[in-house]
Amino acid sequence: MANNGGLVSFQRRMAAIPRAVRAAVKPALIQGGTEIAKTMEALAPADTGALKGSIDVTGPGGTTPPYSQPGGSKVVPENAAAITVGNTDVRYPHLQEYGTTRSAAQPFFWPGFRLARKKATARIKRVIGKAIREAR
Repeated sequence: MANNGGLVSFQRRMAAIPRAVRAAVKPALIQGGTEIAKTMEALAPADTGALKGSIDVTGPGGTTPPYSQPGGSKVVPENAAAITVGNTDVRYPHLQEYGTTRSAAQPFFWPGFRLARKKATARIKRVIGKAIREAR
């Protein structure tokens, strides 16, 4: 079971920040998600290109595509961005990522996330800090 103490603490801090500051973060979330998605696309196998084309970034308040991995169709909460792979036509990203008994794994999602996460996180932190300083 996951520890949600960090999430609860983060949500409390975010509730204390003015709405204008939260609104300033949205473009950085989308940009960071897009950069991570591009890294994933670069690592994804390109047999038909359908897998690369199914990588999607969904911004705050948006709904992820049906049959996307991880988790299928969900509404993205405020101050979050979701990067998903798969759609109604591409339902096999998890098989590509983790492999099967008949084919070797060709990971692209988690390695792409790990490679691009630091830069995206730094941008989001910079934007939050700047917005808080300007809101004072």
